[in-house]
Amino acid sequence: MISIIIPAYNEEKLLPQILAQFPPALRSRKNAEIIVSDGGSTDGTVEIAEREGAVVVQHREDRRQTIAEGRNQGAAAARGEILVFINADVRISDADLFLAEAERLAADTRVAGVTSVVHVFPEEEIFADRLFHLWHNSYVRFLNFIGEGMGRGECQILKAEMFRRVGGYNAAMVAGEDYDLFRRVRKNGRIVMMSGVTVFESPRRFRKYGYLHILWGWTRNALAVIFRNASSSEEWEAVR
Repeated sequence: MISIIIPAYNEEKLLPQILAQFPPALRSRKNAEIIVSDGGSTDGTVEIAEREGAVVVQHREDRRQTIAEGRNQGAAAARGEILVFINADVRISDADLFLAEAERLAADTRVAGVTSVVHVFPEEEIFADRLFHLWHNSYVRFLNFIGEGMGRGECQILKAEMFRRVGGYNAAMVAGEDYDLFRRVRKNGRIVMMSGVTVFESPRRFRKYGYLHILWGWTRNALAVIFRNASSSEEWEAVR
């Protein structure tokens, strides 16, 4: 079974798009479930998820949940042997092929984790988006080639047994939790890119802050993960 885990916080605008890519017929054919791990939304996120037949896990504490906690809580509710972590603001070029690739790669005992190429929504892409993502996808490939281990939170796939073995996401990390997870997973096998599948993300954060600001933030968090096993960010702003 495949468990598709989507952390979400006030995502009523974009969540319907990714949920629509996994209709009941596809989920039944691929033996897949969708789990939306809600971080305390105040909009219609929970109602949308329930209406689309997702299992909903809700954060009810009076504090901001980290996305790492949300992913861990979704994993705790998962029944699948394969865990697929994607974000609420993404779309997939071919959902059927995406699940088939997840199954194929998870069956390879040499593979510990799976990620994908990431680009911006095609209808919103500008030259800066394409240039940055071409570079960053190559960078991710390079880190995995040299054995560092890398995969953005837009798409991280691994066996449930592996997820438990490495202790899941570091719940205390506000940012960089995706990099931290795959660094630990990489010690148990290869991290590979899916073939023929692209995950498209919303450019909303890039539009608000610009690529230089975001790249600097990613670099600071990556260095904090490597040297302090922590995040440099104290809070990750929700851009909606």
